[in-house]
Amino acid sequence: MNEAVVIWDLDDEPDGNVQHVRAHDLTIEEVEDVLLEAANPTSESRSSGETVTFGWTRTGRHIIVVWEHVQGDPLTIRPITAYEVPPPREKR
Repeated sequence: MNEAVVIWDLDDEPDGNVQHVRAHDLTIEEVEDVLLEAANPTSESRSSGETVTFGWTRTGRHIIVVWEHVQGDPLTIRPITAYEVPPPREKR
């Protein structure tokens, strides 16, 4: 997803995605670390049906980013929220 454009709401928009991310003690940069890394797994949320991407931030946190597809060319996405999750367990 390296070529994606990420859309952020205004910092002071009360119900915007910046506020949702900050409420979980994350930064825009951490969210973009995960969204813009093509190797990160992306799937559909079992609870909301929204698209989700899991990955590590450069600060060492494992997070999930919930996002929506806005446009295809260029790929434009809008994060909805993000929060820290346990890393996946290694298969034995």
